[in-house]
Formats: sequence, C-alpha cells, structure tokens
Amino acid sequence: MPALSLVALVSLVSTVFAKQLDAYPPQQQHRHWAQICSGNAINKIRGCDRYGCGYFGADRHGGKGKHGKHGKHGKHMGVDVICADGATVYAPFSGQLSGPIRFFHNGNAIDDGVQISYCVKLVCIHPIRYHGQIRRGQQLGRMLPMQRVFPGIISHIHVENCDHSDPTPLLTPDSPPFPQQDTHWAIVCSGNPTNELRGCDRYGCGYYGAPRRNGKGKHTGVDVICADGATVYAPFSGELSGPIKFFHNGNTIDDGVQLRGSGFCVKLICIHPIRYNGRISKGQILGKMLPMQRVFPGITSHIHIENCDHSDPTSNLERGKGQ
Repeated sequence: MPALSLVALVSLVSTVFAKQLDAYPPQQQHRHWAQICSGNAINKIRGCDRYGCGYFGADRHGGKGKHGKHGKHGKHMGVDVICADGATVYAPFSGQLSGPIRFFHNGNAIDDGVQISYCVKLVCIHPIRYHGQIRRGQQLGRMLPMQRVFPGIISHIHVENCDHSDPTPLLTPDSPPFPQQDTHWAIVCSGNPTNELRGCDRYGCGYYGAPRRNGKGKHTGVDVICADGATVYAPFSGELSGPIKFFHNGNTIDDGVQLRGSGFCVKLICIHPIRYNGRISKGQILGKMLPMQRVFPGITSHIHIENCDHSDPTSNLERGKGQ
C-alpha cells in the first residue's frame, strides 16, 4: 500500500479532527460546566417572578409570542442563571469569544453579552472583551444592572445554546463544588465559636439588610462579634487580595482583606490581616481584630463580612459548623 502524501495526510487528520469536534464540541468536553456567577456555586436557575420563569421552555408572553429573541412559539429558548447585579461572571467552558450580542436591540442598561463557541450566548453581562480565547473558569465579565430595567426581577444571566437545545443538564454540577459540610464556614473569631452576629446597639444592628443612613440604605453584609485584639481565622480556603479600605478615612479600623475560593468571595473588614496576598487554608490564622472601641466607644465590636456580590452570608456563618 503506497504511503500517503503529506497533503493527503494533513487532509485526513483535519477531517478526523473536524468529525471529533462535531461529536465532542468544547462545550461538551466538560460534562458539567464551571460556575458561571460568583455567589451561585451550583448555577441555580431562576424560578418564577412577576416577569416570568427562568427554566428552559417557559412560556413567554402567555405562550403567544417571543420574549425578545427568546424563541419560537412563545417559549424560553435558554435558561436564566441567577446572578446578582454587578457580580463577577466566569466562562462555563473554554472557547473562542465573539460579540457583542444585542438581545433587546434597544440600548437599555443590560443589552450586552457575548458568545463562546462552540456555542453558547451569555446575555445581560458586560464581558471584559468580545474576542479571543478564554479558559473554563476564567473571569468573563460582570453582571449588568438588571434591576434598573426590570425592578424586582430575580437578576440573572440568560444562557442560550446557539442550536436552541436545553443547556440545563450541563449547568448542573455532577457533584457539589465543595463538600456539603463545607457550606458552613469555619469559626471567624476566637471567643465566638458559633459566629454569633452582633445584635443592635446605639450605632445600629448587625444583621443583613439592617437599616443604614437613617433608613435610606441597607446593610449589605453581616457583623460577626469579635473582641478588639482577638485572633481572626479564614472562614474557607482561598486566595487573599487587599488591602480593603472601607471607611477611606485612615482611622484605626480602616483595614481588611478579600478572600476568594471554594465557591465564595468575601470581604472581611475591621481586621488587620497577617498578609494581603497569597493562599490561605480554612481555619488558618488570618489576622487580628482592630480596636473598634477607639472609633465607636460602646459598640459591640465586630468584623464586617460582606459577600462580593452583596448576597446574604448568614447561612454560611451559622453555628461555625465548618470548624
């Protein structure tokens, strides 16, 4: 049998590769996609609100028409992955970017998005770029301010396969991204083994959503009780970055650090970390509580803990089960 010429060999390899790519496109090579939005480690899909439902095939316009370009016959041709306004968005798989994607075609505050081949459209996000390669799990962009356009909706990324097939099975992790027992964080402060939250004092209350600025604002974190000078521990394993300046006035408690990892991203404020960068393990010493009494005499001294996407961290802190 004569040897194949170089041209014929290259042609044969290209044909085989193309067939394999068709059979196993990049979006399928990982049977389950990576986390898409910070604060939503399991790619939870939007349920129903007064604007509609987020699952694949949900009715649009009473089943009589299209919702934007959602699909034929008044059906939702994608899924809506819950994502808080401003949250970080990640690539679900590796591929080639192209865009921008205009979904509403009206220039509103959320009319942006990008496509990753082969081949998914992510809409209502602002990508860091519209072209080039991106890796699975790499930062893709940020969630746009959906509440400005649809007040009270469950903010979400619209995720749609280019062939209008159902992406739901790929969005569901084959196993949780962290062991179930690790959904509860470690003890954050020595002397507070249950991560007890600050109650109310003359300076305010420490629970999530508590009034701020005479009722004109809301508390977007929680306050974990911690005595001045106490040892502070990492609630979960991850990567440090900082410093975080909360008050921006140089007072004695204006210090903190961000911790990202294990499916979480938080800011810990009013502490002095032992370092601002590098890896840290769950339960490892993170730093010490700063002298809050010097700034707010009589307050219940505490660490302010805030999720990067401004979601409520209370359930992760409960009882310090992760210790």
